[in-house]
Order: sequence, then structure tokens, then C-alpha cells
Amino acid sequence: MSAADAQPVSVAEARKLFAPLANESALVIAVSGGPDSTALLWLLSRWRASRKTGPALLAATVDHGLRPGSRREAQDVKRFAQALGVEHRTLHWRGAKPKTGIQAAARNARYRLLADAARRAGAATIVTAHTLDDQAETVLFRLMRGSGLSGLQAMSECAPDPGGTGLSLARPFLGLSKARLVATLRKRGIAFAEDPSNRDPKYTRARLRGIMPALAAEGLTAERLGTLARRLQRADAALRQAAVAAAAQVALTTLNGASGKSRRVAFDRERFLSLPAEIALRLLGGAIVEAGNEGPVELGKLEILFDALAASGGSAFRRTLAGAMVTGRGRELAVEPAPPRKVRPQTACARRIPALTTRKIGRFGETAPG
Repeated sequence: MSAADAQPVSVAEARKLFAPLANESALVIAVSGGPDSTALLWLLSRWRASRKTGPALLAATVDHGLRPGSRREAQDVKRFAQALGVEHRTLHWRGAKPKTGIQAAARNARYRLLADAARRAGAATIVTAHTLDDQAETVLFRLMRGSGLSGLQAMSECAPDPGGTGLSLARPFLGLSKARLVATLRKRGIAFAEDPSNRDPKYTRARLRGIMPALAAEGLTAERLGTLARRLQRADAALRQAAVAAAAQVALTTLNGASGKSRRVAFDRERFLSLPAEIALRLLGGAIVEAGNEGPVELGKLEILFDALAASGGSAFRRTLAGAMVTGRGRELAVEPAPPRKVRPQTACARRIPALTTRKIGRFGETAPG
């Protein structure tokens, strides 16, 4: 670690980091009690106190109810926020918890609860304490999952709330290391909590966190992974613009269905297949999401469909994906809602049969990678 990595965040630096938030009417600050979010609360409260005008602050702590100490940690955050003159609210994740995928479920619940709190507070933005270390882990995590260019961008400093609420997420610390935030708190003698799950090797992110020092020793530092994410964000913005321009050149029709919900998109097949593959994939994926009813398309499956389409030349083509049907007839390539699936009779072979494996169970008893 260099000396710069351990330097506390200065008042001038914090002022610059929070400047994009100055015109907000209210902000919800996600504070778990860990070092990153505790530093966020402290620095934001100091910044707001130094201004004559600015957003109202609400610190929100989500108690997931997953650890014995979570209630006490939420109470500690409340006392700290009150000492800073910041309103605080503890949000509880109630109900049954899943036995698998608990971290993803907790994340979804956290953003849902934070969004609810933001709406009640009249805030349009939720501020989180994601750091450069989190960004680097996200790049590695998505690389392991086979993400494409868009996924490897990881997080951006300002993004829509993942819950689709219309709110925004602000991540002012995305360019700062965790070590600098810890140094900031230690300089002021401010206590913080440590979540043991962050070091639990049963979680993928914890294992990635454990190998980061070895990767850094080989030159693959958090800073370089963060730089990669920024460069991919820049490239993706250019590709999005290119895809919009290409759509105007190759689209034949865009028709609303009778219900107003289904859509049919038609492309000039020859022009579509002459596009650079990345642009064509984006247009095809967007059309499938628009016409289908199963949400985002898995990139690998989209690539398989696109490769088959490209290999078909001008011959008849028909495939379904994510609730959409892609049909090629002559010069037209159409993407429209797929017809309803036929219900298969329940036979012994069709029932979901438990398998002696850790893999997921498929629709007809086959196993698929978990």
C-alpha cells in the first residue's frame, strides 16, 4: 500500500466529491455501520454543515436480521447520526429469508427498503459508500460470471436505482480506496463495525477479497481494474450511440400490439447482418426485451441465437428466446412476442425429480450448472 492510499480524505476533497449533490432537496445515506458508510455519513454531515443551503440528510440503516449483532449496530449508527445532527431511521427486512442466494436477496431487500425511505423523505437520490475496492471486486465477479462489455463496466458514480423505482444512486467514493476511509475515521477516533460475513469464505465476494493482494502483487491492482471499468463505460456509451444510429438505418417497422403491451420490430435482414456484430447484438437483444416477457436476455444465449441467424444466410429462420420469437423470411427479420407455450402433460418423466447433485434441477429433471 502506498502512502497516498492511507491518506485521510481532506475537507477540500470531500467538497469536490459531494458537489454534484449540492442541488438535491434531500438525500438518503445508506449507513450499515461499517467503515465505508460511517465515513460517508461523517463526511457528508460535515460538508452539509459547512453550507448555508443544501439537501436535507437522512441516514438509513437496514437491519437484515441475519446476525445477532445487527440490532446493536443499527442502534450505534443511530446514536452517531444523532450526534452529528442527522436524522436516522432503521429499516427492517421482515419475513422469511431464503436458504440460498441470501446475499443477493439481502441486496434486493436493502435497495427496496432504501427506496421506500427515500420516497417518504422526498429524496430522489440514495447515496452509498461503494469504494474503489468494491468496484474492483465487481469487475472480477462479473468476469467470472461471463459478463460482456456492459457488465464489466461494473458500477458508475451515478446510476438508476436497480429496483426500477425512478430514483438515483450516487456513489461519490467510487474512486477512493477503503484504506483512505479507514484512515479518515482513525484520524478522528471514530469507531465503526466490522461485518464478519465480509470475510466468510463461503461467499464469492469474500473469496475475491482474499485474493486481491496476490493479484495486486502481480500488477492487477484495484486502481487498474477501476480504470478498466471507466474505459468500458466510455466505450459502451459510444456503442449505445452507434446502435441508435444503426437502428434508424435497418429498422423497417415498429408496431404496437392491440393491447399496447406487445410489440413487433422488423429489420431489413441483409442490412442488419451487415452491421458490426456488437451493434447487431445490441439491436437484437433490445428488440427481444421489448417483445418478450422474461426480462433481460442472457448474453450467451443471445450470442448463440445471433450466430445461428448469421449462419442461416437468406434461408427461413425461426427461434424463440426470453418470450420473444425471432423470424427470418426473405429480406425481413422480425422480432415479436412468442406464442404461448403448450402445457405438457405431467408424466413420470416430466416431474421435477431430485438429483444427487448440487446443480440446479431443470424443468424435466435434468441438471444444469448451478
